[in-house]
Amino acid sequence: MAQYTTLNQQEIETIAAEFSIHNIHSFSILSGGSENTNYLLKSKKGTYVLTICEQKTKQKTRELALLLEHLATHQFESSKIIRTIKNQPISFWGNKPLMIKKFIEGTVYEELPNHLLELAGSELGRLHKIKAPEYLSKQANFGKEQFINVKKYAANSAFEKWLHKKLESFLPYFTTGLPKALIHSDLFSNNVVIAKDEQSATIMDFEEAVYYYRIFDIGMTIIGACRDEEKIDFQKVKALLKGYTNEIQLSTLEIDALKTFTTYAGAAMTFWRHLNFHYTEPTPDLFDHYKALKVITDYIEALPTDYFHKIIEEISAK
Repeated sequence: MAQYTTLNQQEIETIAAEFSIHNIHSFSILSGGSENTNYLLKSKKGTYVLTICEQKTKQKTRELALLLEHLATHQFESSKIIRTIKNQPISFWGNKPLMIKKFIEGTVYEELPNHLLELAGSELGRLHKIKAPEYLSKQANFGKEQFINVKKYAANSAFEKWLHKKLESFLPYFTTGLPKALIHSDLFSNNVVIAKDEQSATIMDFEEAVYYYRIFDIGMTIIGACRDEEKIDFQKVKALLKGYTNEIQLSTLEIDALKTFTTYAGAAMTFWRHLNFHYTEPTPDLFDHYKALKVITDYIEALPTDYFHKIIEEISAK
């Protein structure tokens, strides 16, 4: 992550004091994320993460902070917001909104082993049981409603044709019978913190959270945590779904739609990379970054129709 906002000791202390945090004895920039500047702050009182939102509006930053508080109210472990001395969930540095959260101790894996994927699956199921607050968007931030934007910068290209073909294959599966929920929609392995004893998993980074199809969230997690290079690891998918179905039993409609919505999730992520690095923030070194996800999306679409059915049946039989 690029560091967008550079702060010195005095500036860090000024910000922290607004949150009744004093005696900062060290601070450092944290990697990770694409739209924020994150600092790790250590004080006698504890360890915290200062997040300066480089692109979010005041409203969106406030909604994210309120969502994290909403999760805490429902006993769902994630980042815990520290309020200001004026009891506000966010503050500002210049015109940039910011928040401070408690630092969560644990390990972040680039690739979660199967037993930890099962833990993550259970947490995802618990998340989907929590009532979504009204302010959440009702569309995935880089979902099918946004695909039309490819015409702004790549009209009539091979990529636009690929994306349109994928969209046509998804549309018949969007029915009123598919359950919606508060979803994370960006659950890659590195968005999960594993406790030292490996008995709990904490889902982080709710930047993309929306009220949307819960099967899309499962599909996105398969893309983000169950890949093996250009294929899907059957055992990882099994572990993820085993954990999830310990919390929520998928409906027949969802099981039938899982392969399609996993393909949809792959196409959405492929589109985001293509849009971001070709148009939003043109980055020649990353022009081909979308291609790996495009390959895995095509691979999932080509799987047998009953691929996920068999996994569910195997889990249910035990």
